[in-house]
Amino acid sequence: MAIHIEGLVAIAIFYMLILVVGIWAAWKNKHSGESEGTDRSETIMVGGRDIGLFVGGFTMTATWVGGGYINGTAEYVYLPGFGLAWAQAPFGYALSLVVGGLFFAKPMRSRGYVTMLDPFQQIYGKRMGGLLFIPALMGEIFWSAAILSALGATLSVIVDMNIKMSVVLSALIAIFYTLVGGLYSVAYTDVVQLFCIFIGLWISVPFALTNPAVADITVTAVKEVYQAPWRGSISSGDTWVWIDNFCLLMLGGIPWQVYFQRVLSASSATYAQVLSFLAAFGCLVMAVPSVLIGAIGASTDWNQTSYGAISPKDKDQADMILPIVLQHLCPPFVSFFGLGAVSAAVMSSADSSILSASSMFARNIYQMAFRQSASDREIVWVMRITIFVFGGLATVMALVTGTVYGLWYLSSDLVYVIIFPQLLSVLFIKGTNTYGSVAAYLFGMVLRIGGGEPYLHLPPFIYYPGWTLEQRVDHLTGAIEEVVVQRFPFKTMSMLASFLGNVGVSYLAKYLFESGKLSHKYDFLDAVVSKHSAEIMDKTTLVARGNNIGLSEMGPVKPRLSVTLAAAFTRRDTLPTEMVEEEEEESSPDSSHHDEE
Repeated sequence: MAIHIEGLVAIAIFYMLILVVGIWAAWKNKHSGESEGTDRSETIMVGGRDIGLFVGGFTMTATWVGGGYINGTAEYVYLPGFGLAWAQAPFGYALSLVVGGLFFAKPMRSRGYVTMLDPFQQIYGKRMGGLLFIPALMGEIFWSAAILSALGATLSVIVDMNIKMSVVLSALIAIFYTLVGGLYSVAYTDVVQLFCIFIGLWISVPFALTNPAVADITVTAVKEVYQAPWRGSISSGDTWVWIDNFCLLMLGGIPWQVYFQRVLSASSATYAQVLSFLAAFGCLVMAVPSVLIGAIGASTDWNQTSYGAISPKDKDQADMILPIVLQHLCPPFVSFFGLGAVSAAVMSSADSSILSASSMFARNIYQMAFRQSASDREIVWVMRITIFVFGGLATVMALVTGTVYGLWYLSSDLVYVIIFPQLLSVLFIKGTNTYGSVAAYLFGMVLRIGGGEPYLHLPPFIYYPGWTLEQRVDHLTGAIEEVVVQRFPFKTMSMLASFLGNVGVSYLAKYLFESGKLSHKYDFLDAVVSKHSAEIMDKTTLVARGNNIGLSEMGPVKPRLSVTLAAAFTRRDTLPTEMVEEEEEESSPDSSHHDEE
C-alpha cells in the first residue's frame, strides 16, 4: 500500500497544532483558581469556573460537533431510503442544548455542583450514585471508542495508513494533553477543532460541487438520478420510530457529563444558559457542509471517478462517504487539507469524554464513596491514572471490537432511559428517594434491553406492538440475516416508565414508612426514616458537633475541602440563622448560588 506523503504531512501539521494548543492552555492556566482557594482537582474538572463566552461557546458546541457528528450527518443524507429527513442529529442535538439551557443548566450551575452525579449522591446516596455511574461511564467510553474507530477508518481511506497505528497515535496525543491540562486543554483545543472542521470542509465543498461527475444537487434532491432523492422521506409506518429517535437525541443528549462539564465550568448560571443557546446555533451551522457533502455523494456518478464503478453504499462504505467525497472529488491539496482538519477534529473530540469519565470516577466513586478524607493531591493523581486507563480502554475497544457503534447506540439509549428520568426527578420532583431510584433503574434497563439491539445481534425478549421481521443482506459476503425491527417507540416509553416508576415507588415507600405500615427497621437503604429523623433532630445537638452537617448519605464534609464542595453538600436548613449568615459572609458569590432554586 502506498503511503500518501502529502496526506501524512497535512495530518501531522494539524495534530501538532492541536497538541501545542493543548499544552499552551495547560501552561497558561496552571495557577488558575489558586487565589480563590479552589482545589486543583476541581480546577481540572471544571476549569476554575471562569470559562468565558468565546471559548465557552466553542467548547459547548464541541460537546456534540466532532468526528461522529459530521461523518454521521453526511452518511444519513447520502443513504438511499434515509436522506435529509432522517439526518436528525443536527436538529436533535441543537434542541437538546436549548432544552438543557432552559431547564437544566441554571439549577446545576447555581448549586455549585462539580459533576453530573453530585445531585444523585446528594439525594439518593453514594451507592445509587455508583450505580448511575455505570451507564454514564459506558456512554463516555463507547463514544470515545466509536470516535477513534471512525478515525482509524477515515485515515485508512486517505493515506493508506495502518488503522491500528493511527488510532493509537491519536489516542496518545489526546490523553497526553488532557492529562497535562484537564478542562482548560479540552476547551482550548475545541476552539481549534471547530475552526479546523469549518475551514477544512468549506474549502472542499465548492471543488466537490463543481466536479464533472456530480449532478446538480437541487435536481437530485427531488428526482432519482443515480440513486433515490437525497431529500428523503418518512413513511407512515416509520413515523413513531422517527419520533422515538428524535426524542432520544433531544432529551437523551442532556444527561451527559461532557455537557455538564461545560455548564459547570461557566462563570455563572446565566452564562451557562447563554453558552447552551450559542452552542445550539453552532450545531446547526456546523452541520451545513456535512449535509452538502452527503448530497454530493448521492449526486455522483462514481463510474467517472477514481473510486470505481461500484458506489460506496454498495461496498458498505456509506459511513465513510465524507472522506471518500473529499478524496475522490477534490484536488489532492484540497482533500488532504480537509481530511487532515477532520482527522484532527475527530481526535480532539475524544478528549472530553475521557476527562468526563475520569472526573466522575475520581469525585463520585473514589472520593465520595470510598475515601472522603482523600487529599486534593490524591484526587488529582486518581484522575490522572483514570484518564490514562479510560483512554486506553477506549483505544483497545476501537481496535479489537467490530461492534463499537452498536455498543455506543445501546449505552446512549441506557443514558436516555435510566439517567434522564432520574435527573428530572432529582432536580424538579420533591420527595423522590433511593427506593424509587432503584426501581426506575431496573424498569428502564429491562424495558430497553428487552427491545433488543440489531447492531449487537442482541435478540429481543419483549416484542412491542408493531414489530416486524426483516431480512438484511451483507453486500460483501452475500449473507442474509433476519432482524427483528421494533416500530413501537419503546425507548421513549421505557424512559417514561422509568420516570413514573421513580415517582410512584418513592411516594409509596415514603407513605409506608411514615404511616407506620412498615416498621422503620425495614428501611434498609436509609432513604426515608434516617433522612426524616435528621431533619427534625434537635438543633443544639447539631451545633454541638461543630462540623458542617452533610446529608446522611455523604461522608462528613471536611473543612479542607473547597468552599464550593462544602457549600454544595451542606444542609443549611438545620443550622441556626447566625451560622448561616456567618457562612454566607465567608463564601464567595459563586459558591452561594446553590440556594437559588
